[in-house]
Amino acid sequence: MAVKHRYQDLIRLFDGQFAASHNTRLLKGDDEPVYLPADERVSYHRIVFAHGFYASALHEIAHWCIAGRDRRLLEDYGYWYCPDGRTAEQQAAFERAEVKPQAIEWAFCVASAKGFRVSTDNLNGVEPDRVAFGNKVRAQVLVYLERGFPKRAGQFITALQGLYDTPALSPANFISEVSNDV
Repeated sequence: MAVKHRYQDLIRLFDGQFAASHNTRLLKGDDEPVYLPADERVSYHRIVFAHGFYASALHEIAHWCIAGRDRRLLEDYGYWYCPDGRTAEQQAAFERAEVKPQAIEWAFCVASAKGFRVSTDNLNGVEPDRVAFGNKVRAQVLVYLERGFPKRAGQFITALQGLYDTPALSPANFISEVSNDV
């Protein structure tokens, strides 16, 4: 039986794990994803994912899981974002910044029995080497498996495993994914 992946389940799961402890909620957006810290109008931090896309929610949660306390007080964690159409140098910087969040996203996908595809996010710029980037992401996943995931990421992985009744993560979960999905 195929697993249903509903963004509403992610919202409920995330909010159940982190709304009280971190004053952070996951919200479906109608546009580009963004992280918004609490302000004078809204008393809680918001991870806004794009258009109800399940994968977007997982990706944005992954970014939140590695952002430190100070970064979580800044819009989009204070990171730069160079839009699609990047030069080779800009693409290399983008990929360096994306290895850890995409490694965590991949673990979230495995924990929720969902396929994963690395994102080089540069359709109108220099042609990225998706396989090389995917292998860097895989190498980071293996480091996390050996040394442990960041605390919030590990907590969310466990919650996803409970929701989707998936087994513990192991290196075997991450062997064929890069070559098949990149």
